[in-house]
Formats: sequence, C-alpha cells, structure tokens
Amino acid sequence: MNRWHLHLRHAPEARLDLRSIGSHLRLAPDADTLAALPLACGRDQLPLGTLFDIAPLTEGDADLRLSGDLSRADRIGWQWSEGVLEVIGGAGHHLGTAMSGGTVRISGDAGDGAGIEMRGGELRIGGHAGDYLASTLPGSMDGMRGGLIVVDGSVGARCADRMRRGTVIVRGDAGDFLCSRLVAGTVLLGGRCGAHPAWGMRRGTLLLAGPAPADLGDGFVPDHADHGVFLALLTRDLARHGGVAAALVGRPARFLRGDLAVDGRGEVLLFA
Repeated sequence: MNRWHLHLRHAPEARLDLRSIGSHLRLAPDADTLAALPLACGRDQLPLGTLFDIAPLTEGDADLRLSGDLSRADRIGWQWSEGVLEVIGGAGHHLGTAMSGGTVRISGDAGDGAGIEMRGGELRIGGHAGDYLASTLPGSMDGMRGGLIVVDGSVGARCADRMRRGTVIVRGDAGDFLCSRLVAGTVLLGGRCGAHPAWGMRRGTLLLAGPAPADLGDGFVPDHADHGVFLALLTRDLARHGGVAAALVGRPARFLRGDLAVDGRGEVLLFA
C-alpha cells in the first residue's frame, strides 16, 4: 500500500472539486496512475498531474497528504472511509462531506459545510470553520449522523443544524443558530455563541463552557433533577479530547431543558 504527497502547484481561477481524491488512492500502484486521475475544475476535466506534483510520502502517519493553496479546493475527503488524510494549510467548502471512517485533519481553516452528513471517523480542523459545520444539505432532514469533529478555532452559523448523532467540539466561538433543530448528539462550545442557540432543539446535549447566552429563549426551563452521575460521566468522556473539554471535569453546571416550543427534550448545560 502506497502513501502519497500531492502538492498543488498554484490555485486555478475556477474552483477545484477534489471528491475523486479518496481513500482508494492508497491503492494506486504508481505516480502515473495518479497523474491520469480526472479532476473537475470549473466546467473542465483536468488530469491530476497537470495541477499537482506527486511524490511518495515518507514521513508522518498520514496515508495521503495534500498541500499548496487549497482554499478554492472543495470536497476534500469526500466519503473518506479509512486511513489518514492530512491537509497542510486550509481547505475549501464541504471538507469531509459524508465521511464514514478514518481521519481527516487540516492545519488551517475550512470553508462552509465541513462534516456535512458525516457518518463516522474523525474530522480535525486546526483553524476556523465556516457556516453549516456538521449540518445538513439543503432539502435533507439529516445532518451529521456519527463520528467526531474537533475545531480548534471558531465556527460560523448553523453549526450542527439537524445533527442526529456524533460529537462536535468547538474550542472557540460559534455564530448564530448553534444546534438549531438538533435531534441527537453532543456539542461542546468553549467560547461565545451567537444569537438563538438551540433554536428548535428536540433532543441531544449542548454544553456551553463560555458566557451564558442572553437570548436562549422562553422554550428552555431549568431542570432541577440530580444529574451528578450523568454530568461526571459525560465530562470524563469528553476530557480525553483535551483543551476546554478536559477543563469541564468537576465543574458544576446548570441544566436547562427544551426547546418546549417544539415539544423538545434536549439539554443545555451552562458552565459559566
């Protein structure tokens, strides 16, 4: 099984669609086979070798490494299923869309729609992420359905919209409508959240380690039941991811339940 380093020589004027660069490339027998792989660039189909330098990867744990100016390269890690995909720098829209296994990690920022309809695996973003992280495609009822997403920076609006399963950890701030229409899963935010968090939330758990939001809404009411055991188990499980997650162990939290406007039974935990 081969390991490859693909370096984008220069960013083309049209956006690149890299969905064809998947886990199966680890089985490519030689560089010539990789170079002939067609990539969508705007309306054109171009051989991979006309855009990327191809070299064997000899260091690190990645099975496939991408580098260069990939800010206009979309669908990196699309349907990724096994192995480690490493991106040096940032990425365009729809990073890790529909991935089901393995690990996709980038050192820079990601565009909109990262982790949309993700079903498994790990997506790690070293910078910031755009809108609709771990969310759903337009017209679909299902957002993220499994796996783990960790963002070291901040995220945009509608993070975890219609999320159904999995775990999202954001160490920075979040935009408006965080966890809107959440169905299930766990979301941890370390910083400030924008307007209308947990709007239309049905189930699932949102942990807010930063300042308490001013406009959570009348659909959330205090839950005075004893959640000590649940809280201890939840924070201990999240602590293995380090950072703000580890800092929650042993801290008290206020429990709110809602969104009652949609007969929701979700949980919002306020640690501030």
